[in-house]
Amino acid sequence: MRVSLARPDVVIQSVHTWDGGVYLGRPDDELLHGAAQAGMALGTYDRKTIPPLLASLAAAGRSHAGVVFIDHRTIAPADIGGLARAMIELWDQARQWDWRDRIAFMAASAAPA
Repeated sequence: MRVSLARPDVVIQSVHTWDGGVYLGRPDDELLHGAAQAGMALGTYDRKTIPPLLASLAAAGRSHAGVVFIDHRTIAPADIGGLARAMIELWDQARQWDWRDRIAFMAASAAPA
């Protein structure tokens, strides 16, 4: 799935379809490495295994292309439209940031459903 919501400048892809789904089921470090190679930040609901991985990457001097944590109480995983709107809103606010090694937290979109 590639979501644009009339915004072709914002590329949002599911791990299921990104790069032919090659990272689906792969270890998190491989997913983060692949995203970094592609220059893509990772949006994730995983607050259990990703934070320790980020700490170990930092300790090893390895970089990532950015991680955006999403809370299921803020945006339900099944709310694809809400998630896409919130990601586009974040992109509009933060497109000029240097995303290398940045960690951000997603807020719910103010845009109507």
